[in-house]
Amino acid sequence: MPAYLANYLDPSMLGAVVLGAFAIAWLQSGSLGRALAAIVPLFRARPDLDRQAARATMLKVDQLAQLRGLQTTDRVGATQPFVAEAVAKLANCDRVEQFEDWASATLADRAERHERARNFWFAVADAAPAIGMAGTIIGLIRMFSAMDDPATIGPAMAMAMLTTLYGVILANLIAAPIAGRLADLSVRELAWQRECADRMIAVARRESAGMRRSTFREVGSA
Repeated sequence: MPAYLANYLDPSMLGAVVLGAFAIAWLQSGSLGRALAAIVPLFRARPDLDRQAARATMLKVDQLAQLRGLQTTDRVGATQPFVAEAVAKLANCDRVEQFEDWASATLADRAERHERARNFWFAVADAAPAIGMAGTIIGLIRMFSAMDDPATIGPAMAMAMLTTLYGVILANLIAAPIAGRLADLSVRELAWQRECADRMIAVARRESAGMRRSTFREVGSA
């Protein structure tokens, strides 16, 4: 590593700032595992492509429901887990209200999980500068308490400056962008999933109404 870069790297101070910020965020949200797990879809998620695929799947579901009824819609293959589960629920629900309840609960739970992961990273972004400032204050105290020893002034001043730098970097270049990206992905993902659920509800209501009309005609003709 170049010497000038080595001056900006102190693993112990960096670890202290990161651990301190993460500890505060964990105490506030309690979602460390969920927040770390959200990093993977942060780079892999493609909500626009998922929306297009979901719409194509829903077109097939709609067509199959008209031809052969709701009970056969689970034959439609879906690449997204949410759509696949929704199609299976749609085919096996006795009443439209059952599917509506499932869709509402599932989307609400998903929104809550997204919010908790997002809030963790927002909490890290809020806490990191404060942890860095605490390190700065400690470094200044060490420096002023040992002014008679010039050899200790440099390390103490380095600690004071580096912890602030690490806090700013963690907050503004890592945690805040992650939180913002997760918020954007959550809005876009939940939007297409709600669209998909609403479309399935509309199909289920249409088919249920058609079945009722058919039943009335049979009863009337009898």
